[in-house]
Amino acid sequence: MSSETKPPRPPRIRRSAGDRLRQALIVLAEHQGQVITHSEKAWASITFAGTRHSLSLLFAGEDAVEAGEHFVAALPDHEFAIPGQLVADAGIVEVEHRLSPSPRMVVQCDLLLLEDA
Repeated sequence: MSSETKPPRPPRIRRSAGDRLRQALIVLAEHQGQVITHSEKAWASITFAGTRHSLSLLFAGEDAVEAGEHFVAALPDHEFAIPGQLVADAGIVEVEHRLSPSPRMVVQCDLLLLEDA
């Protein structure tokens, strides 16, 4: 018998559709936004099933606020690539700007993900 044994591999972390959505939004936000809230609720119609997501992203600082402006403009028409999911609807619900004491912007967005059969 060998005295050298390999340590067990850590379990593989399975990423949910919500995890993948958050990551896709961070990429769209040019890594300048931080997700500060995320809620998810099951959604279904007669023919489709999925989840409705509501997220708030914080953009703090001049460069981040500029990236946030691009995010707001790009989100509604962005083509997402989330395995097993189709983004059926994506929209900006609210944008809050503050200049003092430093520039910051909070963006509230809603997205509907449908299970891709």
